[in-house]
Amino acid sequence: MEIRQLREDDFEERTALSQFAFQYRLTPEQKESKRLTFRPEQDWGAFDENGRLLSALLLLPLETWIQGKSFAMGGIAGVATWPEARRQGCVNQLLVRALETMKNNGQTVSMLHPFSFSFYRRYGYEMTVERKKYTIETRQLPPRTQTPGQVKRMAKPDIEVLNGIYSAYASRYSGTLVREKDWWENRILTKGGQVAVYYNEHDVAEGYVFYQVEGNMLTIQDWASTSETSRVGLWTFVGNHDSMVAEVTTITAIDDPLPFLLADPRIKQEVIPYFMSRIVDAEAFVKQYPWMPGEREEAVVLTLSDAHAPWNNGAFRLMLSASGEGRLERLEGIAAESSGGLKCDIQTLTAMLIGNRKPSLLREVGRISGGSTEDAAQLERRIPERTTHLMDFF
Repeated sequence: MEIRQLREDDFEERTALSQFAFQYRLTPEQKESKRLTFRPEQDWGAFDENGRLLSALLLLPLETWIQGKSFAMGGIAGVATWPEARRQGCVNQLLVRALETMKNNGQTVSMLHPFSFSFYRRYGYEMTVERKKYTIETRQLPPRTQTPGQVKRMAKPDIEVLNGIYSAYASRYSGTLVREKDWWENRILTKGGQVAVYYNEHDVAEGYVFYQVEGNMLTIQDWASTSETSRVGLWTFVGNHDSMVAEVTTITAIDDPLPFLLADPRIKQEVIPYFMSRIVDAEAFVKQYPWMPGEREEAVVLTLSDAHAPWNNGAFRLMLSASGEGRLERLEGIAAESSGGLKCDIQTLTAMLIGNRKPSLLREVGRISGGSTEDAAQLERRIPERTTHLMDFF
């Protein structure tokens, strides 16, 4: 089996595999449009001895917000295998090569949308993003409230304005994407619908809603608000559609407080497990990660296991400065053998540092072993709390 990046002449095979695996059919016009945007260097394939494509995945060069800081991220997407090639290790080899590539590219974290959480947990990924979906009858919408600003519809969406609002909003979470201009053009605004922006009394844009009305349903496709007045103003704007629609649907961050703020909080709510993440290079990630400051320099011994990225395996001393800088010092020989301390796999480290899961909980449920309660508490004090969210899909 050969693992390599795709070439221009692999387009037909890759397209056929994707259409089969994800059950869609491109028109001739759509296929030619897709050919123009085909970037073979982002696609990796497993080929048999005759050069036939067996399996493939897409490795997207993206960035994600983590603790208010942007991290280079490898987005895994479009994983597909022909039925006759399944259970032959194709995806295993592709993912291992992808991890090596991400490490070499300085992408210290990876994210994906799983077809199966249990499948990707075997490769070190862990669920980090959950979302809430609301279905709200118009009679249950927030009351229309006068605000000092105003909402203006954008006949032609201004990406610079929208991205300024989005970046301020998205950076408050961990797991959200850093959106580039082409992402807005090709992933967001192609959905169709209306864009409306809330401007405060000084004509500064503080929030937007991107929505579509179809039948008697208003669907909010993208929302960002950076102040309470913009949140109220945008919901008032949505409420002004009450004569046209019977329900409003939207997807929000898991910590969204809307039900608490409603006069009738008995709206339909669904919690949706969404995306998984994985630390690719623990040493580089820890160095970049913004830890909580402390009273003094502290150290925690941590033994990591990673079945598919061997560079993460081993015993480390996690050094945390008083100012919030961290580094992993690898322990060798006798020091490693007698290190003690906390022990966990790469999934659990990801859950702690990206997924907002507390070390005390992870130790209680058996995901962390060894060490002491104080070791876990010390680590917990130095990990900032930040809700995860992701408004995009790939």
